[in-house]
Amino acid sequence: MKSGFAKLPMGSRHLIIFCLLVFLPLGKPDLASDRAALIALRSAVGGRSLLWNTNQQSPCAWAGIQCENNRVTTVRLPGTGLTGRIPVGIFGNLTKLHTLSFRFNALTGPLPSDLAACTDLRNVYLQGNLFSGEIPSFLFGLKNLVRLNLASNKFSGEISPSFNNLTRLATLYLEKNQLNGSLPELNLTNLVQFNVSFNQLNGSIPKELQKFTTSSFLSTSLCGSPLSPCPGEPTPSTNTENNGGANNSDNGGKKKKKKLSGGAIAGIAIGSVFAFLLILLILFFLCGKKKTRKTNDIATAKQLPSDVEIPREKHIREGDNGTLNSGGYSGAATAAATAVSASKATDLNASTGDKKLFFFGNAGKVFDLEDLLRASAEVLGKGTFGTAYKAVLEVGTVVAVKRLKDVSISEREFREKIDAVGSMDHENLVPLRAYYYSKDEKLLVYDYMPNGSLSALLHGNRGSGRTPLNWETRSGIALGAARGVEYLHSKGPNVSHGNIKSSNVLLGKSYDARVSDFGLAQIVGPTSTPNRIAGYRAPEVTDGRKVSQKADVYSFGVLLLELLTGKAPTHSLLNEEGVDLPRWVQSVVREEWTSEVFDLELLRYQNVEEEMVQLLQLAIDCCAQYPDKRPSMPEVTKRIEDIRGSSLRHDQDPQPDVVDEEDASSRRTNSIGSGPAASSLMD
Repeated sequence: MKSGFAKLPMGSRHLIIFCLLVFLPLGKPDLASDRAALIALRSAVGGRSLLWNTNQQSPCAWAGIQCENNRVTTVRLPGTGLTGRIPVGIFGNLTKLHTLSFRFNALTGPLPSDLAACTDLRNVYLQGNLFSGEIPSFLFGLKNLVRLNLASNKFSGEISPSFNNLTRLATLYLEKNQLNGSLPELNLTNLVQFNVSFNQLNGSIPKELQKFTTSSFLSTSLCGSPLSPCPGEPTPSTNTENNGGANNSDNGGKKKKKKLSGGAIAGIAIGSVFAFLLILLILFFLCGKKKTRKTNDIATAKQLPSDVEIPREKHIREGDNGTLNSGGYSGAATAAATAVSASKATDLNASTGDKKLFFFGNAGKVFDLEDLLRASAEVLGKGTFGTAYKAVLEVGTVVAVKRLKDVSISEREFREKIDAVGSMDHENLVPLRAYYYSKDEKLLVYDYMPNGSLSALLHGNRGSGRTPLNWETRSGIALGAARGVEYLHSKGPNVSHGNIKSSNVLLGKSYDARVSDFGLAQIVGPTSTPNRIAGYRAPEVTDGRKVSQKADVYSFGVLLLELLTGKAPTHSLLNEEGVDLPRWVQSVVREEWTSEVFDLELLRYQNVEEEMVQLLQLAIDCCAQYPDKRPSMPEVTKRIEDIRGSSLRHDQDPQPDVVDEEDASSRRTNSIGSGPAASSLMD
């Protein structure tokens, strides 16, 4: 049912909002005033994009809202399509806010002045909007601020030295604005993240800010360390030369006065010859020794950093390191090289087969560890259980190598468990071909999947030139992944995947889904199954190594919601979080705005609305709070097969080349939201 407020005429609603903004600050703020302020915010800038069930008296259950001690403390609404100005009179009631996030919306105008009343604010994320005007002075009175991100807006004017009032500030991002003037001296001892790139700044960089790298000052007219020296500022090399020249000039007269004798010159010449010959002998000796040890030291000669940091701006979801990254390269299969040197150090018994790859029956031995050592390697990404590499062997074979971390079990137990993983053989699983074990290194060799992960496909490029994913592709991926997980569950009641997420669904040449990382949750230590997968984790799971099949079903349900909505589930980084997908979707369904759930790329396929809603209902069933309410994986697979079979009987429009978001958005009000399938979600 629509809320009573939504049924009122527009004029009446505006009158109510005006009264709320005018009179509420006169009373003592409480949860009721917090609720009224949020409703006023929604009316001013959110509209129907803020999918809250206003029939609920408490706003604490609304998507993006969190409470403590019966007050709203967090408003986190990233990428929710907010537009227009935030009026004054809202934040004057939200006085207990700790975190405010409006990042990646289209909010305009200056920041509302009553934000100054939120003196408990610690985290403010406003990047990616259209806020304008000077950076307001009332921000400098928020003494508890720890993180302030105003990047990618239209703020102008100079950067005020009053930022020094924010003594707890650790993060200050001001890049991609229209700020001008010089940088003030900022004596903020806790500041560890700072960026003013892409502004109209000039002058020298203050000494206190010279500890940051050049990436903090790009595309500005600033000078001084770490950038190029300011005009007239001597470089260190210039100083050295000048000092040297002065010394030479001081001694020049003496040198001219003292001429060396013929005997002294002859002695110097003979000594130089002997020194040269001695150096040659040492070089020949070292070269000969190096050749004799070439095989033993090959790993050290090829040693490169084992982990390549993925640049933050290029990372698809900041808290999720399992997504692919194509930017990092190393000169050899680093993991394999490190493993060779480690095995030599430990000198394992020959019977354990050290320095050898162990192949499973489903793969012929077409390469060995030395081949991996000579291969070129690309760092694909850092996942829950370790770092993955793409290794291209000299013969042209391409494999994926996973270097495990936090493995504390014995060698015997490792071999038993990894043998069980290697015995899994299904067309919708990424096959494990071989493994390597030593005391310090554990490597797994898989088939390489050329089209990357589902996570990268969904979230990697959301620009205007992106080729959208149609219903057939998404439903096919869902079916393939379901069959892979169902196969795992068929191996016994205690067999589960334990780490189902979109970055562990890899895609073959025809975008056929292959599930990866199965069985590894039983091998690595508990430190490798942290909150990084919290967005997919079932409520009852407390130990990442003990995940039931019904918990797998919950994670798979979140995966289906991700496929349908295009939104990534909760990931944490710097206290910012993504969408709690199950909770958000259920709130939308309760408001009867089902069409708001689906990715814009899906809404152009109007012949499959019924099937999309059916798959949404299946995802909701999988995410049931209690495990016994969730379907089994065979049931999930059967329902997807039925849904997909029904949709393939329709004639679908050809997949367009470019997403037209305005056209897709205009269909929201006329498509799924009022259909019979949407009503079934409310049953």
